[in-house]
Amino acid sequence: MSPQLTIKLQPGTQAPEFTLQDAEGKETSLANYRGKNVIVYFYPEAATPGCTTEACDFRDSLSSLQGSGYEVLGISPDAPQKLADFTGDFNLTFPLLSDEDHAVALAYGAWGEKLVDGEIVEGLVRSTVVVGPDGNVSLAQYQVKAQGHVAALRESLGV
Repeated sequence: MSPQLTIKLQPGTQAPEFTLQDAEGKETSLANYRGKNVIVYFYPEAATPGCTTEACDFRDSLSSLQGSGYEVLGISPDAPQKLADFTGDFNLTFPLLSDEDHAVALAYGAWGEKLVDGEIVEGLVRSTVVVGPDGNVSLAQYQVKAQGHVAALRESLGV
Protein backbone atom coordinates (compact mmCIF):
# COMPACT_ATOMS: atom_id res chain seq x y z
CA MET A 1 0.00 0.00 0.00
CA SER A 2 1.35 3.40 -0.95
CA PRO A 3 1.85 5.79 1.99
CA GLN A 4 0.03 8.55 0.08
CA LEU A 5 -3.20 6.55 0.39
CA THR A 6 -3.36 7.23 4.11
CA ILE A 7 -2.77 11.02 4.18
CA LYS A 8 -5.90 12.65 5.59
CA LEU A 9 -6.73 16.34 5.32
CA GLN A 10 -6.61 18.35 8.53
CA PRO A 11 -8.70 21.38 9.53
CA GLY A 12 -6.94 24.62 8.65
CA THR A 13 -5.16 23.22 5.61
CA GLN A 14 -5.95 24.30 2.06
CA ALA A 15 -8.42 21.96 0.33
CA PRO A 16 -7.04 20.54 -2.92
CA GLU A 17 -8.58 22.18 -5.98
CA PHE A 18 -10.44 19.98 -8.45
CA THR A 19 -12.51 20.11 -11.62
CA LEU A 20 -14.72 17.10 -12.36
CA GLN A 21 -17.64 16.27 -14.64
CA ASP A 22 -21.11 16.19 -13.17
CA ALA A 23 -23.94 13.84 -14.10
CA GLU A 24 -24.62 15.85 -17.29
CA GLY A 25 -20.97 15.97 -18.34
CA LYS A 26 -20.59 19.63 -17.29
CA GLU A 27 -17.37 20.59 -15.50
CA THR A 28 -17.68 21.66 -11.88
CA SER A 29 -14.76 23.07 -9.89
CA LEU A 30 -14.25 23.61 -6.21
CA ALA A 31 -13.27 27.16 -7.22
CA ASN A 32 -16.92 27.73 -8.27
CA TYR A 33 -17.77 27.57 -4.55
CA ARG A 34 -15.15 30.04 -3.28
CA GLY A 35 -16.82 32.33 -0.76
CA LYS A 36 -19.21 29.57 0.37
CA ASN A 37 -19.09 26.65 2.75
CA VAL A 38 -19.18 23.39 0.82
CA ILE A 39 -19.63 19.85 2.06
CA VAL A 40 -17.65 17.51 -0.20
CA TYR A 41 -18.63 13.94 0.49
CA PHE A 42 -17.07 10.85 -1.06
CA TYR A 43 -19.09 7.67 -1.53
CA PRO A 44 -18.01 4.33 -3.07
CA GLU A 45 -20.70 3.57 -5.65
CA ALA A 46 -23.94 5.12 -6.86
CA ALA A 47 -27.19 3.20 -6.31
CA THR A 48 -25.79 0.78 -3.73
CA PRO A 49 -27.77 0.58 -0.48
CA GLY A 50 -25.45 2.60 1.78
CA CYS A 51 -24.68 5.22 -0.85
CA THR A 52 -28.37 5.62 -1.65
CA THR A 53 -29.18 6.09 2.05
CA GLU A 54 -26.49 8.73 2.41
CA ALA A 55 -27.41 10.58 -0.81
CA CYS A 56 -31.10 10.64 0.12
CA ASP A 57 -30.23 11.93 3.60
CA PHE A 58 -28.24 14.76 2.00
CA ARG A 59 -31.14 15.42 -0.39
CA ASP A 60 -33.64 15.52 2.48
CA SER A 61 -31.39 17.84 4.52
CA LEU A 62 -30.36 20.10 1.63
CA SER A 63 -32.78 22.95 2.43
CA SER A 64 -31.60 23.27 6.02
CA LEU A 65 -27.95 22.89 5.00
CA GLN A 66 -28.28 25.56 2.30
CA GLY A 67 -30.30 27.75 4.67
CA SER A 68 -27.32 27.62 7.02
CA GLY A 69 -24.89 28.49 4.22
CA TYR A 70 -23.67 25.03 3.12
CA GLU A 71 -23.62 23.62 -0.40
CA VAL A 72 -23.23 19.88 -1.04
CA LEU A 73 -21.12 18.03 -3.62
CA GLY A 74 -21.04 14.24 -3.86
CA ILE A 75 -18.01 12.55 -5.45
CA SER A 76 -17.61 8.91 -6.51
CA PRO A 77 -15.59 6.91 -9.03
CA ASP A 78 -18.77 6.37 -11.10
CA ALA A 79 -19.03 7.49 -14.73
CA PRO A 80 -21.25 10.52 -15.45
CA GLN A 81 -23.99 8.35 -16.99
CA LYS A 82 -24.28 6.23 -13.85
CA LEU A 83 -24.46 9.45 -11.82
CA ALA A 84 -27.22 10.73 -14.12
CA ASP A 85 -29.22 7.53 -13.55
CA PHE A 86 -28.67 7.76 -9.78
CA THR A 87 -29.70 11.43 -9.72
CA GLY A 88 -32.86 10.70 -11.71
CA ASP A 89 -33.84 7.54 -9.86
CA PHE A 90 -33.66 9.21 -6.45
CA ASN A 91 -34.47 12.85 -7.34
CA LEU A 92 -31.12 14.05 -6.04
CA THR A 93 -30.97 17.83 -6.04
CA PHE A 94 -27.26 18.55 -5.60
CA PRO A 95 -24.31 17.91 -7.94
CA LEU A 96 -22.74 14.46 -8.14
CA LEU A 97 -19.25 14.47 -9.63
CA SER A 98 -17.33 11.74 -11.43
CA ASP A 99 -13.82 10.94 -10.17
CA GLU A 100 -13.21 7.86 -12.34
CA ASP A 101 -9.43 7.81 -11.83
CA HIS A 102 -9.95 8.54 -8.07
CA ALA A 103 -7.34 11.31 -8.20
CA VAL A 104 -9.50 13.72 -6.19
CA ALA A 105 -10.38 11.04 -3.63
CA LEU A 106 -6.66 10.34 -3.27
CA ALA A 107 -5.87 14.06 -2.84
CA TYR A 108 -8.55 14.31 -0.14
CA GLY A 109 -7.40 11.19 1.73
CA ALA A 110 -10.60 9.37 0.80
CA TRP A 111 -8.88 6.52 -1.05
CA GLY A 112 -7.17 3.71 0.81
CA GLU A 113 -7.59 0.44 2.65
CA LYS A 114 -10.99 -0.57 3.91
CA LEU A 115 -12.69 -3.71 5.14
CA VAL A 116 -15.26 -5.20 2.75
CA ASP A 117 -16.93 -8.53 3.53
CA GLY A 118 -14.13 -9.42 5.94
CA GLU A 119 -11.39 -8.66 3.41
CA ILE A 120 -9.04 -5.66 3.32
CA VAL A 121 -9.27 -4.01 -0.10
CA GLU A 122 -8.14 -0.72 -1.60
CA GLY A 123 -10.90 1.64 -2.64
CA LEU A 124 -12.91 4.71 -1.85
CA VAL A 125 -13.34 5.30 1.87
CA ARG A 126 -16.66 6.97 2.75
CA SER A 127 -15.53 10.43 3.86
CA THR A 128 -16.74 14.00 4.26
CA VAL A 129 -14.68 17.19 4.09
CA VAL A 130 -16.19 20.60 4.79
CA VAL A 131 -14.41 23.42 2.96
CA GLY A 132 -14.85 26.97 4.22
CA PRO A 133 -15.34 30.13 2.14
CA ASP A 134 -11.55 30.72 2.15
CA GLY A 135 -10.86 27.28 0.62
CA ASN A 136 -9.52 25.82 3.86
CA VAL A 137 -10.72 22.58 5.42
CA SER A 138 -12.92 23.26 8.45
CA LEU A 139 -13.90 19.63 9.16
CA ALA A 140 -12.67 16.27 7.85
CA GLN A 141 -14.30 12.94 8.71
CA TYR A 142 -13.12 9.57 7.42
CA GLN A 143 -14.55 6.06 7.49
CA VAL A 144 -18.02 7.41 8.28
CA LYS A 145 -21.08 5.17 8.27
CA ALA A 146 -23.78 5.89 5.68
CA GLN A 147 -26.65 5.47 8.13
CA GLY A 148 -26.95 8.51 10.39
CA HIS A 149 -23.93 10.34 8.98
CA VAL A 150 -25.82 13.38 7.69
CA ALA A 151 -27.62 13.84 11.03
CA ALA A 152 -24.30 13.61 12.91
CA LEU A 153 -22.68 16.02 10.43
CA ARG A 154 -25.52 18.51 10.87
CA GLU A 155 -25.04 18.31 14.62
CA SER A 156 -21.27 18.93 14.23
CA LEU A 157 -22.02 21.94 12.03
CA GLY A 158 -24.76 23.27 14.31
CA VAL A 159 -27.37 23.03 11.55
